Amino acid sequence: MLVDQQFVAGQESDAWYVTASLADRSLFTVLYDRHGAALYRYAYGRVGADAVDDVVSETFLVAFRRRHRYDPARPDARPWLFGILTKEISHYRRRERAHYRAMARCDPNDVAPDPAERAVAGAAAYALRAPLARALTDLPARDRDVLLLIAWGGLSYEETAQAIGIPVGTVRSRLNRARRKVSNALGGDDPTRTQEETM
Repeated sequence: MLVDQQFVAGQESDAWYVTASLADRSLFTVLYDRHGAALYRYAYGRVGADAVDDVVSETFLVAFRRRHRYDPARPDARPWLFGILTKEISHYRRRERAHYRAMARCDPNDVAPDPAERAVAGAAAYALRAPLARALTDLPARDRDVLLLIAWGGLSYEETAQAIGIPVGTVRSRLNRARRKVSNALGGDDPTRTQEETM
């Protein structure tokens, strides 16, 4: 395959790389380079350290195997990848629920937060960890998926709709319902809102 100037500059869309990877498999690694960290962060929050490597690896393996079905009219592959990841996480649903239950049983006074959590969220957020885990456990899976794709995955409403394969209006209603339940469970706090949404 000939490499042109645009390829060297790395300006192609994700769709270009997916399509080009049909002829040159190595080009598919660009998708991992571009989106792997975001998927890893999201999956880590959903399934914990024990399963994160498995679900992210499986996500890229499934994406690679299905690349011939990718819609090249969609230049950004992030919603597609998050959709696959969400399905892979569903295979770990029991483990995910067990993870949240274990977090809910943790007394924040007995377990010191790790340095990354202190740096990112601070002591106040850590104190919410167990109640938040309980609230997430109590949500229906479909509402939890929407909430966490937006809050932890950083996807827009439109990207979340693409990822799960539902209308944007359904994303909005599920998100509102999930946030209302989480807020009620936390006494009015809602740590799932982004900084932009709270301004």
